[in-house]
Amino acid sequence: MITDYFDIAWKNLRKRKLRSWLTIVGIVISVATIFTLISLSIGLQNAVKEQFETLGGDKFFIQPKGQLGPPQAGSLVRLTTKDVDVIDKVNGVKRTTYFTIGNAQIEFEKEKRFFSVLGIPAEGMKLYTETGSINIEEGRNLKNGDTGKIVIGNHYKTRNIFQKPVKAGDKFIINDEDFEVAGIFESIGNPEDDRNIIMVDEDFKELFNSGDRVDAVMVQVNEGADVKAVADAVEKKLRKFRNVDEKNQDFTILTPEEILAIFGTVLGIITVFLGAIAAISLLVGAIGITNTMYTSVLERTKEIGIMKAVGAKNKDILFIFLIESGLIGLVGGVIGVVFGYSISKTIELIATQSLGTNLLQAAAPLYLIAGCLAFAFLIGSVSGTWPAWRASKIKVVDAIRYE
Repeated sequence: MITDYFDIAWKNLRKRKLRSWLTIVGIVISVATIFTLISLSIGLQNAVKEQFETLGGDKFFIQPKGQLGPPQAGSLVRLTTKDVDVIDKVNGVKRTTYFTIGNAQIEFEKEKRFFSVLGIPAEGMKLYTETGSINIEEGRNLKNGDTGKIVIGNHYKTRNIFQKPVKAGDKFIINDEDFEVAGIFESIGNPEDDRNIIMVDEDFKELFNSGDRVDAVMVQVNEGADVKAVADAVEKKLRKFRNVDEKNQDFTILTPEEILAIFGTVLGIITVFLGAIAAISLLVGAIGITNTMYTSVLERTKEIGIMKAVGAKNKDILFIFLIESGLIGLVGGVIGVVFGYSISKTIELIATQSLGTNLLQAAAPLYLIAGCLAFAFLIGSVSGTWPAWRASKIKVVDAIRYE
């Protein structure tokens, strides 16, 4: 019996191809929009998770309070190298490094640009590169005694930041001082990191007159140590050293799990907000299905009367129209998923090729595809409920005499 319902509903849709396709377009647009937003959101969450997994489970970070993301020079709250010395002495801490950040004018082959410059102790470069799983693609990394030398992100070599690609051994003029490019990192996939310029902290202090300022500290714990326990111990030591308590603590300690949780919360809010916007187009599509089905009921009133006259029951008429409206939603959902995935992959390609980031990725898990299709069918069926109910209540005599 169910297969008969679907067969009749499908034949009715094929008889009214133009109207059915016009109605389906509304569902296609809404499902494609929802699929694209959720696909990119899932892909972004997965990419961020992968980025933090590369950090390993034995590291955490310390920054001035109120600062999330890349440190900004000139913050009212400051960490110093004295704080780093305190952290080094905490039980469970294996090694630390830090960096200070500044904005500088970069000149190469008489072209000038403005980019961020990081100052890192030469002995801390190994921990820095391990933390980000960064490898040298050309040249070498910085080492002790490397004054007047820098290592740079991959975009200077591959993204036409300057008219001429930069290679190891080339010269940069940074704030009117000469520096030699000792090495070039492999691409990380994050445009900001791929444009970094790193020098030893001695050069940075002279160039920016930063004194003992520190913008972020990276801490690695001993093998087998509990990262959370060591982080808590560091927090207590720093509070005592900086003469602050929990209420006025002026620094933040973040483990990879905490950072990931923060990003997850932010991404979740963004996804819900964008999903709500996409739901508006879905509402428009649902209204279109209701209108189409209502018109179909009026046009087929006599046909409904004949069906009832030969034995069709109210529930048969109801199911036929419900399935018909559900099929409109399902067909729109299938096409919408295909379009949505195509759009997501296009955005991923643009982000990779033009923006140089691999954070925007198209994800198409089975549950997302199945969910979109089921949702589209459900919306179609719900939208057709009132017209279907109205069709089932038509009286046989009135329907047969209807013109």
